[in-house]
Order: sequence, then structure tokens, then C-alpha cells
Amino acid sequence: MSAGSVEQGFEPDAIVVGAGLAGLVATYEATRAGKKVLVLDQENRANLGGQAHWSLGGLFFVDSPEQRRMGIKDSAELAWQDWQGSAAFDRIGSDPDDAGPERGEDHWGSRWARAYVDFAAGEKRAYLRELGLRSLTFVGWAERGDGSASGHGNSVPRFHLTWGTGPEVVRVFLEPVEAAEAAGLVRFAFRHRVDDLIVEDGACVGVRGSVLEPSDLARGEKSSREVVSAFSLRAPAVVVTSGGIGHNFELMRANWPTDRVGPAPEHMIAGVPAHVDGRMLAITEAAGANLVNKDRMWAYVEGIHNWDPVWPDHAIRILPGPSSMWFDADGHRLTGMSGVPGADSIGSMKQILATGADYSWFVLTQSIIEKEFALSGSEQNPDWTEKDVKMMLKERLGKGATSPVEAFKEHGSDFVVASSLDELVAGMNRIARGGRVLDVEVLRKQIEDRDRQIDNAYCKDAQVMAIHNGRKDRTGKIMRVAKPHKILDPAHGPLIAVRLNILSRKTLGGIETNLDSQVVRPDGSPFPGLYAAGEVAGFGGGGVHGYNALEGTFLGGCIFSGRAAGRTVARG
Repeated sequence: MSAGSVEQGFEPDAIVVGAGLAGLVATYEATRAGKKVLVLDQENRANLGGQAHWSLGGLFFVDSPEQRRMGIKDSAELAWQDWQGSAAFDRIGSDPDDAGPERGEDHWGSRWARAYVDFAAGEKRAYLRELGLRSLTFVGWAERGDGSASGHGNSVPRFHLTWGTGPEVVRVFLEPVEAAEAAGLVRFAFRHRVDDLIVEDGACVGVRGSVLEPSDLARGEKSSREVVSAFSLRAPAVVVTSGGIGHNFELMRANWPTDRVGPAPEHMIAGVPAHVDGRMLAITEAAGANLVNKDRMWAYVEGIHNWDPVWPDHAIRILPGPSSMWFDADGHRLTGMSGVPGADSIGSMKQILATGADYSWFVLTQSIIEKEFALSGSEQNPDWTEKDVKMMLKERLGKGATSPVEAFKEHGSDFVVASSLDELVAGMNRIARGGRVLDVEVLRKQIEDRDRQIDNAYCKDAQVMAIHNGRKDRTGKIMRVAKPHKILDPAHGPLIAVRLNILSRKTLGGIETNLDSQVVRPDGSPFPGLYAAGEVAGFGGGGVHGYNALEGTFLGGCIFSGRAAGRTVARG
């Protein structure tokens, strides 16, 4: 589509830059009020929904019917306590109520956080159900915490899986947007890359950019950046929903919080496609917007190389239960709650990077992988994604691990399978990086020490205590936490080791916005005509998560902030 055909006969009330989830939500809300919206994206139509399509579709709800049916007692007060303990907002400024030049970087992010928790405990579920979205009956327990009541982590399970995963979350907004397109309220301009925001008399009035050569590639594949023409488009409102920096390793390393978590990893794999480049952050800042919390990002430590990749350095995250033993690159067990898989991502990162390496190891059994290994991504969970009940019963409750997990065990370059510990460690040393060599006897002693803690229903080992605690949750006992057993018990074999890599994913800082998703200038004043939502805005305010995420909050943040932007535009 050329710039001329975009403009001809169509005068938009708003231009949305980015056709990911936040952009679709903003467009949906604006068109509900009869506004005309032009949606620009540098990729083709196959990529509508952006990264949300690839997600597991996890959503953070508080005191939901699903939780109550599982016997989980939750409340907005408990969720807010958990959010504050995890976010650890410490850039508020000397006067928390001052939104002017002296405000801290967390001024708006902390307000977005309070509003989001209230949304998750209130109308969020009804809002999504009205659109047709449904959650599975069981509730997962992600980011189980650092071991303190007031610190990081979810006190109770809150991770609600969407029946249909990420594609379903996208669908419930995309279908009404496509209906608005058919009615003449929406136009898409694909392969349109924004390079500049047009600012006149202090207000944003449009965008300029480059038209990239056409692409017929499948979703997620890396596309050409060959420019064929230029465009300039105008509208009373511009909404930036372009996503984060997850595939821009150079930008990630430039802003990596070395003093807080350790050195930036030399080897990193990408949990998002190549088009997630963060370009619009600098472009929006150059136009006069304020960027905050640039050093906050959410990289995972349980990444594995995809044996069947879609994009360059394609990574998949293991969503682990608590039972795998976790060792650093030198073969020393990670300590405390951050040594428990799925408990404290940033705490685990600190221990791993402190060795000077950028990888770690899980050591586990076949019994553990069958019960506890799930993989991130809609494509790695075909039963949930395709809403196939028969497949789900076979995959989740049948013998063996799920088919995608078994495929990684067989083909994945990060997996070692062996019948003895000696054989296992020899295989681990073959794929170790940086010349590091593991000592089998050092690992054996640590595993045997931990195995002795299994003899009783009580113990002093933090991980084994977490296993017992996890099995008190009904979902955990039925689907996610293996019955406690000794790692070296051959009845539960074979033994499995997984090399875990640092996986890029989410940007926790970004464009500062007020509660209407209006972009804020460095002096604290609203930027007329300019809005931002989703990951490019730190999912709201430039940092709604603070330093840590409670999980299930990324898609929800796109929905909440995109909704605010669309409704503000609709009010004119």
C-alpha cells in the first residue's frame, strides 16, 4: 500500500504506530466511539497481534472465580502488597504528589500499578469475557517469591491461562477491528516504518517514515528493510504502540543494570522476533517525550535454543515447576528461594551472572520433566492453542511429557539425557561454554545431600520445602509439581540436564505516560496529541512493574494501557 492510497479518501482521527496487542486494543476502543484510525506497522498483515500471538496467553486476575474454585484466597490488598514488594518502587521523588519537573521516574508507573491491580481485581475479567475470552479452570503459580511475605513474588497462584493462548487474546480484539476496517473506520498500512514524529506548535500532528518493500513471509520471519518510498501522514492524535527492545541486543546491553544484577551476558537468545527493535523509543524521545527506567528489563534465565526456529536466535523459555536442581556454570547449587525454579527470576539471574558465565544448569529426572516442564509460546502448546480437549487430556494427563517437550529433549542442543550421573556430567561438559568443566563428584555430593531431605515430609532445604508447599495447591499437585523423589533414584530416570541460557523478552521501562496514556514531557507536562501504550510505555507510565514482574501481567498491561489510550482518543 502506498502512502497516497492510505491518504486518499481517508482522514484519520488517530494514527496508531504498531499493530501488536496494545495497538489493536487502542484501535478497538477508538472505533467503538466512531473514530477513524490508521494503523501503521513495519511488518506485513501476517504479523497482526505482534508478540502477543506467540505468548502463552497468561493473564493476571485477582480473586477470580477460577481461583475461588481452586480454594485460593486472594484479594486486591494481598495483590497490591505483592506488587509493591516486587516492584520496589524507589524513584518516587521527594514529594510523591508532585507531577512536575522534580517528580521521580516511578511517579506515574506506581500510579499505573495501583490502577492495574484494581482493574485485575475488578472489571478486567468481565471486560474480556464480554469479548469472548475464556480462561482454563486451573490457575498457575508463577514467580513464587523470594521467601519473604513483603518481598517479591505472588503469595498465591494468579496465572490464568487463556483457552486458545495468545492467538485467542489477539483474536478477541482483532475481529472487531477487522469489522471496523470493513465498515470503513480502520485502514492498515503495512510495511510502513515510522522514522519521525511531526511536531508543530508543541503538539504531535503526524508521522513521517519509509515504505519497505513488500513481504509475503510468514509470521515472525525476519523481513527485508529495503526502502522503496517515503510517506508523511497527519492526524490529531498519534498513539505509539511499537513494543520493546527484546531483539535489540545492542540496546539491551547498553542499558543493562550491571550494578544490580551482574555483567551483561555475552551469549543471549531472543524470545521475540527480529522486528522487536525498540526504534520508536529513541524516535519518540527525539520528538520531546520523556523516557524513564531505561535500565529495567525482564530477561529470563531458563532459555533454550529452539531446535526448529522461526526467527534468528529463536529462544523458548522453560516454565518450570519447583523440583529441578539448579546449578551455576561451575556446578554449584543456586541457594535460597532464587535457587528454586520459577520463584525469583532476578535473584536467580544475580547468582548465575556472579560466576562470570551467562548460563546455568537444571538437573532433573524423567518424572520431573513429565510433570513440571511446560514451554512458553502458543506454538509449543497446540492443545491449548487449538482448544482441543482430547489432545489436552492426552498431552497433560497421559504418560510421558508433552510432545513439544519430548521433541526438545530429543532434538534440543541444550539437553543431555543419561542413565548415570557420570554419563550425564560428561555430556554436560561437552556442551559447556567458556572452557568450564564440571566435577561429577562435586555435583554428586550436592545431589545426595538434597536427596536425603526427601525421606521426611518436612526438612530444612528451601527447595524441598517449596516442593511440599507447591503440592498444597490443587493445580500444582494435579498438573505442575512432581511427587517428591530422589534425583538419583533410577526408578525415576533417566537423568536429564538442561543448559539454560539468558533469554531476552520484555522491556520494563519506556515512554512516560499519565493515566490517560498521554505522553509526558521531561518537565512533567502532557504532550498534546501524543500517546503511548503497551511495552513501549513500560506497559503504562514508563514502568508499571518496577524492578520485577509478577507474570501474567504483560498481556494485561497491553490491554489496560491500550484501552486507556483508545478511550482518551475517543473523547477527542
